[in-house]
Amino acid sequence: MTNALENKRILIVGGGRGIGAHIARRATDGGADVVVATRGGEGPRLDVLDEASIASAAQEIGPLDHVVTTASAHHDVPVADLEHDKTIDAFGAKVTGALLLAKHFAPQVRPGGSFLLFSGVVGWKPAPGTIVKGIANGALEYVAAHLAVELAPIRVNAIAPGIIDSGTWDRLGEERKHALLESAADGGLVGRHGTLDDIADAALWLLGAGYVSGEVIHVDGGARHR
Repeated sequence: MTNALENKRILIVGGGRGIGAHIARRATDGGADVVVATRGGEGPRLDVLDEASIASAAQEIGPLDHVVTTASAHHDVPVADLEHDKTIDAFGAKVTGALLLAKHFAPQVRPGGSFLLFSGVVGWKPAPGTIVKGIANGALEYVAAHLAVELAPIRVNAIAPGIIDSGTWDRLGEERKHALLESAADGGLVGRHGTLDDIADAALWLLGAGYVSGEVIHVDGGARHR
């Protein structure tokens, strides 16, 4: 699965932790040259809410084979509690950020390359208190389809994960995290929650899948069907 990435140069935006960091490790193990960009810390600085930082990073990083972005800015509140700026940032991180990454990095992507965006199951599973995240994630389906046409022959795809034990839920504490993951297992079709390797397997396959473009791959254990 990873042979297609050998000697490929991959940018991972938001690769400092969680899903992005795991994809970076797996791609590196597969022989890729991985560049991790974050809003701070080591490596190139890139903030998807700041176009100047995107343009600067594109010039600094140079030619690439693939661009992966896991950037997000959650605003999980009921409609009555929406805050304008946080709502704009949530859409900016997922939707506008993806468009601006395409604007500045598409000229750097070599033939056969691709963009990989990250959506989420909440886009297909409306629930109270997740309206901003749900709509932003759902919009990625159209972002991927339209960018795939706009940037062709560069490929553009997205992954929509379900509930993944990625470290994100550690903040809930052991008991609440366990309950959440158990609920995710019961709410899917395969009887378990997702793992980082489930997502990395799909990501590495999509990066090397040269005949797939404009698609959303759902890695949610069938949860959206319940």
